[in-house]
Amino acid sequence: MIGKIFTWWNGATIGTLLHSWRTGEQVGTDAQGNAYFRAKKKHADGRERRWVIYEGANDASRVPAEWHGWLHGSGDDVPESYLPPAKIWEVEHMQNTTGTNLAYRPQGALERGGRRARATGDYEAWTPDA
Repeated sequence: MIGKIFTWWNGATIGTLLHSWRTGEQVGTDAQGNAYFRAKKKHADGRERRWVIYEGANDASRVPAEWHGWLHGSGDDVPESYLPPAKIWEVEHMQNTTGTNLAYRPQGALERGGRRARATGDYEAWTPDA
């Protein structure tokens, strides 16, 4: 609980939670448990403030495409009200694993020992005279 006072990178701080409860209304959640909010009052120019409170680590790649569009004002309705049912070939959203132990590392990557297969002779370097 003490971490909620000082850290912003692992979920919402207490200040953000209080602000969301006081000035916003929750409009939905996604499959990962992220909660989406809109301000109860619009700005003077008619724009609406929208935000997300992540379930777990704050990582923007954890926001599914439909909610990303809603957050940036692509539509007025929340995605749950107009999305078609998922197709059987669609996979669940997966967070960006770049920089983590789950990231793809091909043969020869430094993290896998940095040993690459030697050149096989099928490569010919370009020279300006050729």
